[in-house]
Amino acid sequence: MAKTEDAFRQTGWVGLRARLFHFYFVLRRPMTLGVRGLIHDTASNSVFLIRHTYVPGWQLPGGGVEAGETLDDALARELAEEGNIALTAPPVFKSMHFNRRASRRDHVGFYVIKRFSQTAPKLPDHEIAEAGFFPLDRLPQGTTPATLRRIAEVFQGEQPSPYW
Repeated sequence: MAKTEDAFRQTGWVGLRARLFHFYFVLRRPMTLGVRGLIHDTASNSVFLIRHTYVPGWQLPGGGVEAGETLDDALARELAEEGNIALTAPPVFKSMHFNRRASRRDHVGFYVIKRFSQTAPKLPDHEIAEAGFFPLDRLPQGTTPATLRRIAEVFQGEQPSPYW
């Protein structure tokens, strides 16, 4: 008989105490989790970048993982929202990074995507000021340092940094 998640769930006072402790821990020390995707168009050797309306610089698309969402689900949602991009194959998880600039408890899962489709070019909206594919040898001025580090890790074999 296969074990289910319910088989590992504690019940009674022990379970209640564990859930209360977890709730207290989340309130006192919440951790945030995000995802970013490096979308590589191999035909044009370009990457997809976005520029938000509320922070400076060109960056990889992505965002926060919502409650009840997997990293893969969050990535697919963010790519659709920020770039009209749909995954046509599973993304490749590359690395996990501590984003100490965002908070003391923020982490970002980084993916590489080579198989995708774009339903239409992303037009500006309240969140995305600009978006598009840029050749690797002609990235836009103002590409963020974190984005440049991820690109170097993927395309130049640089050692992945533990920091975003």
